[in-house]
Amino acid sequence: MAAALALFAVVAFGTAARAEPVPGMRGVNHIGLTVPDMGQAVTFFSDVLGCEKAMSFGPFRDDKGTFMQDMLNVDPRAVIEEITLLRCGFGSNIELFSYTSPDQQTIYPKNSDIGGYHIAIYVEDIDKAAEYLRANGVRTLGGPLPVTEGPAAGQTILYFFAPWGLQMEAISFPQGMAYEKEGGPVLWSNTDPAK
Repeated sequence: MAAALALFAVVAFGTAARAEPVPGMRGVNHIGLTVPDMGQAVTFFSDVLGCEKAMSFGPFRDDKGTFMQDMLNVDPRAVIEEITLLRCGFGSNIELFSYTSPDQQTIYPKNSDIGGYHIAIYVEDIDKAAEYLRANGVRTLGGPLPVTEGPAAGQTILYFFAPWGLQMEAISFPQGMAYEKEGGPVLWSNTDPAK
């Protein structure tokens, strides 16, 4: 099947080529999330998940011009009440936004919705992580579920929710995943990049 798709791509689009990366790209710096209650979100990410608050700043607004629309593609009268950045272990940082806006909507997409998303945190022992989340009143779905076949064999996953409905995932693959035996980029390293 993969060979047929590769052949289709060559026939349909000419030669198969790898796109040039963004000059100087080094990795994902942060994931930005708009939250309904900044205090609740900071408490969840720091006290429950173990992220560390780095800084907070704001507000930002433009009461007469179009700065907010031009820079962020939001309503010109939108206000960023506060931005808080959190450091989360060895992975990407989390940037929390508290907005007010005349056209603000409350939408909680499912993974199956276009634009749906979740944030996955790597844990060393997923069974202990599941017990901990449940003991702290965090809503979890079925699992932990070990993946035993295919290129992702070796990982175990558990989906859970932040208090305001953000879907998240705990994932662990301490022995690696099956695809790694054939090469390709390693998706997680427990190496502290600060050292």
